Amino acid sequence: MKLYNSVGPNPHVVRMFMAERGIDLPKEDIDLMAGENRQAPYTTKNPAGQLPALELDDGSILTEITAICEYLDETQPGDRLMGDTPEARAQNRRWTRWVDLKIVEPLTTAFRAAEGLPMFQDRMRCLPEAADGLKACAQDGLVFLDEQMADGREFVAGKAFGLADILLFCFLAFGSQVGQPLNPDLKHIGNWYARVSQRTSVSA
Repeated sequence: MKLYNSVGPNPHVVRMFMAERGIDLPKEDIDLMAGENRQAPYTTKNPAGQLPALELDDGSILTEITAICEYLDETQPGDRLMGDTPEARAQNRRWTRWVDLKIVEPLTTAFRAAEGLPMFQDRMRCLPEAADGLKACAQDGLVFLDEQMADGREFVAGKAFGLADILLFCFLAFGSQVGQPLNPDLKHIGNWYARVSQRTSVSA
């Protein structure tokens, strides 16, 4: 297998997941800043131009960070990060999906519509008129999650560290660099973020 890698939070999620799982794969870096992901030869592998992408041994391609991480979790040896029971996996998927829809999607769409507009306006449809509202939506999601974590749980999906935590951490770290910092009033998420920041996998 081989991971097509680049800068940005999406590849960071997969690299951090792999580091947590002890998975080491060959990587091929694609120059996202220069738009290499939007042209051949990369688009012959992945016509959508997304990064990262996982090339399997038979040459087929997996995209979407959740799908890549779940595939690696299910096929590689070691303790599963998604959980060992149907309930644990369902809870991890539930919170991963929730973080993705309520925080990650508005955060990243707002970035492309505002600070990232010069880079993305010629690559995809951007919505500069919606940037402020999207940023507010991401903050609403974080407020809700902070309230949920007031029950004392250690990680997003419960007692065990999982993909939901990795997804949220990588995109909050990204947000802090592009004009969407974590609100210091969100104490529970702030404490969680500080704990996760100490994990060696964050540098992957």
